[in-house]
Amino acid sequence: MAYIPTDLKRELVVHAVVTIHYFEYMRDFVFAGESHDFWEFLYVDKGTVLVTAGEQDYRLGAGDIIFHEPNEFHAIRSIGKNAPNLMAVSFLSSSPSMKCFASRRDTLSLTEREIISHLLALARQCFASPLHIPSVEQVVLKEDLPFGSEQLILMYLEMLLISLMQQRPPILHRIPGSASSFSKYSKNSRLEDILSYMEAHIYERLSLEMICGAFSLSRSSLQALFHEKKGCGAMDFFQHMKIERAKEIIRDGSMNMTELSGFLSYNSLQYFSRQFKKATGMSPLEYASSVKGITQTMNGVRVH
Repeated sequence: MAYIPTDLKRELVVHAVVTIHYFEYMRDFVFAGESHDFWEFLYVDKGTVLVTAGEQDYRLGAGDIIFHEPNEFHAIRSIGKNAPNLMAVSFLSSSPSMKCFASRRDTLSLTEREIISHLLALARQCFASPLHIPSVEQVVLKEDLPFGSEQLILMYLEMLLISLMQQRPPILHRIPGSASSFSKYSKNSRLEDILSYMEAHIYERLSLEMICGAFSLSRSSLQALFHEKKGCGAMDFFQHMKIERAKEIIRDGSMNMTELSGFLSYNSLQYFSRQFKKATGMSPLEYASSVKGITQTMNGVRVH
């Protein structure tokens, strides 16, 4: 019997990436708009923005995505109470199926948000050019990249597009009667519950013991869950959440640094500053100056 190969159809192909940006803007951020001859999508990681696409305005919140086809004018302004975090990805594709993404707006599923996270992490790993500077119009690759890293960027981008084209996977729920309380699905549900609990206590001095007690988990089970799903311990991730909230408040401009450190229950301004610099590479004041400068120049700078 002769073996016969089967060619598998590639419905959607991304040929090249133009830019990948991740922006942390001030609350009063406005981008006057642009158009270009390639595809782009804007993903709202945090905050609320009003996006102009052609002659239509759309309100997008956290988890929402919008696509701009080639040569479509698009503009952005923040309209929420919180400073926005936005991811913009521009790319080349001549696949006929891309026409389905013209002016498409959607809310990403948990699976698709994980794809976005992988895509962003790979961009940070592979690109020497900064992701937060809007004037960057061509990515510069680092030297000696791990094998296949560039290809993975294209693959994750194609995975996101294909997932959006297909039917949504069901929302992950706990499985009734499951013998294991830590099945694949219940792990995701449990993690979401814990993250919501952390968010509700973001301004407090939350401890590992408090989380374990609230969810009837042992320390080892809690730590194993976070290391599996987030790649770090529970308190490390809570510290990350605090720093992200600090960045939002700094961009809002509603508190000075002393007020902010107390608001987030840090022991002192000095300790808060050390933790902030450890996480971001900048002091809180340096970060404030950086995002303020970027936001102020946006009206005269192209973003893609």
